Amino acid sequence: MQNLIIYKFTSLYHILEELSLDLNFNISFVDDVNSLNNKLKNHNNYLIISNKKYLDISNQFVLENTPINIFKLVEKINIEFLKLQFNSQSHVKVKNYIIDLNSREMSVNSTKIKLTEKEINTIIYLSKSNKPVSIDKLQEKVWSYQSDIETHTVETHIYRLRKKILNIFNDKEFIISEKNGYQIK
Repeated sequence: MQNLIIYKFTSLYHILEELSLDLNFNISFVDDVNSLNNKLKNHNNYLIISNKKYLDISNQFVLENTPINIFKLVEKINIEFLKLQFNSQSHVKVKNYIIDLNSREMSVNSTKIKLTEKEINTIIYLSKSNKPVSIDKLQEKVWSYQSDIETHTVETHIYRLRKKILNIFNDKEFIISEKNGYQIK
């Protein structure tokens, strides 16, 4: 369930509380940072709405222009929830790296590299396997090739991807070569 946390905006809370039976999200109110932090520990799908911007708060929606039509407000809140959901689904964690599927970037701390779609698909496929993946299996699943075709596409892509990761992140253990395939541990 989506959770709307109204932060230091009492009048909005009272309005939305009256409408809560007709809304598709839970509504709660907090008026200090400690209460907010405690509330966030219990929720992972949340949006914080306030009437001014607080720099240290994420997932925040600022409602500056009031009065506003209540239907427009509910629509804006729903759009913000959709944005949060889209962004959370676009980030994949592999080892200590974050892969942003939308921007096709892999990052750790503030260092980023651009990846191709095939590189991302290869990394994600390898990371989901708990054993080494054969070249034939990668050809079939990532490149949609039949295994009887003689090609070095997989080896070439893995070589370039490892080199890219080594040059930027200095990680020579990201994709490991095993005798029966490749693996990300």
